[in-house]
Amino acid sequence: MTAEAGPTKVRRQGHYAWVVAAVTFVTLLGASGFRSTPGVLIVPLQDAFGWSRTSISLAVSVNLVLFGLSGPFAAAAMGRFGVRRVVLLALLLVAAGSGLTVFMTATWQLVLLWGVVVGLGTGAMAAVLAATVATRWFTTRRGLVTGALTAASATGQLVFLPLLAWLAVNHGWQWASVTVAAGALAVVPLVALLLRNSPADLGLLPYGAPPDTPVVAPAPPPNPVGTALRVLGEASRTRAFWLLAGSFAICGATTNGLIGTHLIPAAHDHGVAETAAAGLLALVGVFDVVGTLASGWLTDRVDPRRLLFWYYGLRGVALLMLPAVLGSAGFGLFGFVVVYGLDWVATVPPTVALANEVFGRERGPVVFGWVFAAHQLGAAAAASLAGLIRTERGDYFVAFVSAAALCAVAATITQVVRVPKRPAAVIPQPAVAS
Repeated sequence: MTAEAGPTKVRRQGHYAWVVAAVTFVTLLGASGFRSTPGVLIVPLQDAFGWSRTSISLAVSVNLVLFGLSGPFAAAAMGRFGVRRVVLLALLLVAAGSGLTVFMTATWQLVLLWGVVVGLGTGAMAAVLAATVATRWFTTRRGLVTGALTAASATGQLVFLPLLAWLAVNHGWQWASVTVAAGALAVVPLVALLLRNSPADLGLLPYGAPPDTPVVAPAPPPNPVGTALRVLGEASRTRAFWLLAGSFAICGATTNGLIGTHLIPAAHDHGVAETAAAGLLALVGVFDVVGTLASGWLTDRVDPRRLLFWYYGLRGVALLMLPAVLGSAGFGLFGFVVVYGLDWVATVPPTVALANEVFGRERGPVVFGWVFAAHQLGAAAAASLAGLIRTERGDYFVAFVSAAALCAVAATITQVVRVPKRPAAVIPQPAVAS
């Protein structure tokens, strides 16, 4: 249904889009605690149960795979059932999966709770939620908002990591899991009261939309699963999709999979205390907030492909530095933290922008959901392979150097993504049942 938009409904000052963005930021912040937990709990779980890092890394890999694969279906479900309902269900899954881990006694329970339940819950949020909110609620400042929402995960590391590491070391790993569950539950009332599905729900235009634009609610897809699969089928026939998916798989392998999971145990191997190593990741989170916000601002102004070239290139340089400086307390390790932290997830805003430019605004978030699934598949592979390398060789040197080489590949392939003049026509709208 279309409605006339009066002057008070299109003004930029005090636009409700900023309330939605703020609620989404806090939601991602609250849910990001569990995203920080694997690196903190690997050593305590190994000590408590005698499980190998390979076994624990398997649970991390399952979590990362489902975290990615549930993304496109969650994006389609947000179109069908609304953002608020999907986010509330996701937060409850994160809280349940994290809280129930305190009762586990076997690795299969770790895989079920830490891997499956929490993987599905976190997959319905994170980058897919950020892309959906930014695309629906903003016409201008979209890159900046995407950067800010993506930075919420890094801010979550800053807030949660030192606390979780301190709890795990001084009071047992169970307290870390309970704290994450409480953090997810604390966000539920805020989402229920303030989050809205689209500007049209309030009779508004997206922030920055021309005043003569009609206020129209997006038509819900008839079948979220069918929509997600249909979009994948259309997108997978294009070279741009595979270039974006391949580069983002490398992004996941060199962030969540390798550093997010294994930096703390790798630093522990070099004599760095677990709480100090957690502080390193928290410091990475500090610089990532700056880097991701700057990346969002730049994405509104610079060709996203050029940004991706520099981001992946600098990340590769940082990973090459890491084996030489790990375990030291000098400027070398601080230099790694700065360079690596500035582009930890700075790749997200330009990748979201390319997905929207190539595949159109309506289908862009779902396509990005599939691209993000590739990100998590890469992360899962890296988490398991790095754990295997550590088990077989006794250190992470080969894992770090291989990751640096992959960054060079990602920097190269992103430069040949072609942006059509009429991106909305690339993936046609599916028919909506009346």
